[in-house]
Amino acid sequence: MHRSKHSKIHLILLGIVVVVFIWSAIMPATYLDWIAEVSPAIVILSIVIATYNKFRFTTLSYCIIALLSILTFIGGHYTYSEVPLFNWIKEEFDLSRNNYDRFGHFLKGLSAIVIRELLLAFTTLTKGAWLSGITISIVLAIAALYEIIEWLSTKISKGGKTSKDFLGMQGDRWDAQWDMSLAFVGAVLTLIIFSKIHDNLFKKKNDL
Repeated sequence: MHRSKHSKIHLILLGIVVVVFIWSAIMPATYLDWIAEVSPAIVILSIVIATYNKFRFTTLSYCIIALLSILTFIGGHYTYSEVPLFNWIKEEFDLSRNNYDRFGHFLKGLSAIVIRELLLAFTTLTKGAWLSGITISIVLAIAALYEIIEWLSTKISKGGKTSKDFLGMQGDRWDAQWDMSLAFVGAVLTLIIFSKIHDNLFKKKNDL
């Protein structure tokens, strides 16, 4: 019964993600930038869906995957430097840039829970300092890899408009460092806030 209840929640999350994905694909700022932005989320979602019957995450992890996918689809639709709400915040508080990308990289720290769950499920690691340290290291590695991909995109396209939108630096030469630092802070805070909740959910999932 509990498994059925959780399955319904997972289906609802998938439905929400699909609706946002369809919306994001309708007249985005540019289709090339949209493809570049949403492709990683599509790959991850495809893997999660394909392996659903073989391995199920906790509902907390699925909520995080759904949230991060939605954030990516929104960024892909508008480009990260032109998301309307954050343009309004920029103008209202006289900020120097649209901070949607910074907000997104900070929230990517939530992926620490998903990575933590994979480590608990497929390695001999148990909860403690080593698990937290390796989880944070993987989050940082993924953040760094993403920045390298963004940098390579500008080299391959020789600095075209699409690559600049994808890079989203907005004139800040330290943008990559900011993004990685925010992902690190987000991961640390995520583990501090959610680790105990995740442990309980992970135990209950395995008891089903």
